[in-house]
Amino acid sequence: MTAIAVLGSTNMDLVAYVPRAPGRGETVTGREFRTVPGGKGANQAVAAARAGGDVVMIGAVGTDEYGSRLRTNLEHAGVDTDLLHTVAGPSGTAHIVVDDEGANAIVVIPGANGTVTALGPGEKAAVAAAGILLLQLELPMAAVTEAARTARAHGVRTILTPSPVQLLPSGLLDAVDLLIPNEHEAAALTGYEEPHAAAQILLRQVPEVMITLGRKGCLYAARDTEPVHFAAPEVTAVDTTGAGDTFVGTLAVALGEGRSVAEAVAWASSAAALCVQKPGASTSMPRRSEIDAA
Repeated sequence: MTAIAVLGSTNMDLVAYVPRAPGRGETVTGREFRTVPGGKGANQAVAAARAGGDVVMIGAVGTDEYGSRLRTNLEHAGVDTDLLHTVAGPSGTAHIVVDDEGANAIVVIPGANGTVTALGPGEKAAVAAAGILLLQLELPMAAVTEAARTARAHGVRTILTPSPVQLLPSGLLDAVDLLIPNEHEAAALTGYEEPHAAAQILLRQVPEVMITLGRKGCLYAARDTEPVHFAAPEVTAVDTTGAGDTFVGTLAVALGEGRSVAEAVAWASSAAALCVQKPGASTSMPRRSEIDAA
């Protein structure tokens, strides 16, 4: 079983479903509201655990009702939460609007996630013992960078999802093995909207890049090899929230099992396709048996 450490956020997703997203200064009537456990870190942890990974979650939740629900959701998925600390104050929240085409817009309030500024001995040991470390950018950059550098020092493969997109310090990039931005994040990081061009810029900073393209699949590029485009399964999306995290978490499990990039992407793409056909983020993530059967 693949050992995966996830340093990242845990948020309660407050999701409003609407025919179309409101414009600036506009009010629209929604048809449904849900509270769903989420956060990019927790989502990737749940996806990896359901796909068969041995996952430990490193982060923080608050002392509010959301905190206990977030922890329970991770534990039910099979994630080790011994390093998910409880701190005074509110948990993180994500305020999400999902339209009838399944597209979403998100505002994240860090809450307890903002207190994770450094790694203690237990966190460092968990990272060092893992086969793969998953990182995102919903925690303070200092902790993300420290985790990546700890992983590099112990030969642990590090996969970074640069979301929410922001300037990436060289101290972090120097310790990243695989960068997985979506096409908008790749454009923001490089100034190039064309994925192939963006990938070439990013390869100057990290050895491997995988740019996710939504319905168009993904583009994989590594140094000294030709880029490869992988198509995505054609499905009708109900809610794309969590699809990218499902892809990354499942991909990590497949790579940790020694599958080729092509095999891992195909498996992860199947998982993401199953995810978008159901509402919610972590609640829609498939289990290993469902992915294998897709």
